[in-house]
Amino acid sequence: MSDQESMHSVLINTWDNPPIYTTVARPPTPTDPSKTLIHVLATGIHRVVRSCASGKHYTATTLPHVPGVDGIGTTSSGALVYFSTLRTGGSFSEYIVVPIADTVALPEGVDPVKAAALVNPALSSWMALRTRCRDLPEEFSVLIMGATSTSGEIAIGMARALGAKRVVGVARNAAALEKLGLDEVVVLQEKVDETDWNKVGDVDVVLDYIYGEPTVKLFDALKTPRPLQYVQIGGLAGGEMNLAGSVLRSKDVTIRGSGPGAWSMRQLREELPAILKAIGKIEGNEPNVFPLSEVEKAWVEGQGRVVFKP
Repeated sequence: MSDQESMHSVLINTWDNPPIYTTVARPPTPTDPSKTLIHVLATGIHRVVRSCASGKHYTATTLPHVPGVDGIGTTSSGALVYFSTLRTGGSFSEYIVVPIADTVALPEGVDPVKAAALVNPALSSWMALRTRCRDLPEEFSVLIMGATSTSGEIAIGMARALGAKRVVGVARNAAALEKLGLDEVVVLQEKVDETDWNKVGDVDVVLDYIYGEPTVKLFDALKTPRPLQYVQIGGLAGGEMNLAGSVLRSKDVTIRGSGPGAWSMRQLREELPAILKAIGKIEGNEPNVFPLSEVEKAWVEGQGRVVFKP
């Protein structure tokens, strides 16, 4: 293949093995007016990207698999956009073709690398609050299970941007919790039964990135008289929990999940402009940037939030 016909991309050929950097055919400019060719400028390794690459995520079904679910790039007309490949698959390439409907103009002043790093973890909490919760009161209160994770930390800012007055964080690292500007903190103990949940107080929403036994203990301890909306987002402590039926009968709680399928791509497209603007106001969370050619090294050794620049 000539240089004009080829490009660099990343492939997963067998589930649970590291990705490889390789040369593949470059996609042609689409003739379908509803699609556009994107020159990828930045794309991130998110938790969901690793889950898909291992074959464990429910959207990962075929091999070879091109990792990546979103990024920042330029269209053939030169427009700088955020793009999602959640329904088309794969962003770890120099060029990709995506539906125009799955692109959103990057607001002026928002750093492309920062957006590539943060949109995915930010949308987990934003979409949960905007599409999976119903009739939240003004100045609602929210409890974030897993507040020191990347997505959990960003969820603090997203919740406040959407009107939360009181934010409670739950995690194991007490020192990290104290740095997050939370209104209250609950430190998970090594023996979860020994965790003191008294500071939770009255909450309207639980955003859960932990799940498993800690969530069971939270439900057991909740004494809030308010209607509670619980949204399951992640499973840092496992993918299953054993919740007694008596908990559901004794508390005014609504349980939902949030992720692709729980909300629609149409809903995501509607929310993306506001998510991008909110991300522009987030301070810190500087990503570690690698060239795509170093994907095999960064996949194993990269720390924190990793972004590739093809």
